[in-house]
Amino acid sequence: MRLIIFGPQASGKGTQAIQIVNKLNIPQISTGNIFRENIKNKTELGKQAEQILSQGILMSDEITNKIVEERLSRDDCKNGFILDGYPRTRPQAEFLDNLQYKIDAVINLQISQEEIIKRISARRVCVDCKTNFNLIYIQPKQEGICDKCGGKLVQREDDKPEAIKKRLETYHEKTEPLLKFYEEKEILKNINGEQPMDTVLKEILFALQD
Repeated sequence: MRLIIFGPQASGKGTQAIQIVNKLNIPQISTGNIFRENIKNKTELGKQAEQILSQGILMSDEITNKIVEERLSRDDCKNGFILDGYPRTRPQAEFLDNLQYKIDAVINLQISQEEIIKRISARRVCVDCKTNFNLIYIQPKQEGICDKCGGKLVQREDDKPEAIKKRLETYHEKTEPLLKFYEEKEILKNINGEQPMDTVLKEILFALQD
C-alpha cells in the first residue's frame, strides 16, 4: 500500500508509522532522514540541501520534491511505502499527485489540543546526560532525579504550554489545506489518536481495508 500519515506532535504518529511498517512490510519514508542521507553521501541534492540548511532557510518545495521523487523510485518502494513528514504544502501534495504513485490512503491522527499539551508538558530531560522521561509514561524512580546519572530533570522551554500552542497553530495552518485536498479525493482516514496505542493501530488497519 502507498500511504501518508499526518498527526501533530505527541499524536503518536511516529510510533504508529513504525507499527504499520512492521505490519505491512513497507518502508517508512521520512523527509528528514532522506535529507540527512543525501547530505552524508554528498549527492548533488544533498549539497544543495546542506547549503540551504546552513543558512537557516526553509527547504524549498522544488528540492524537497526532487529528493522524495528519487527516494520513491528505489526498489524497496515497489510494493508500497508510508510517507511521514511529506507532503507539507499544497504544491508538494500536487507534485506527488502527478507522479506515477497512486496514494491508497491518508491516515490523519486526531488529538485534542488539551491532550497534546498534557502529553508534551509531562516531558522532562536530564540536564547532564540528556535522558528523556515523561511523568505520564516513563516516570523517574525518584521525582526530579535522573535514573541514569542522578542529574536534575527539567522541562524544556519548548515543552511549555505557550510554546506548544504556537507550534500547533503552525501545524494546523499548514496541514488543514492538505487534509481538505485528500478528503476531496475520498482517501482521508480520520483516526482518534487519544485511544490506547494498540486500539489506534487496530482502527488504522481496519480503515485501510475499506
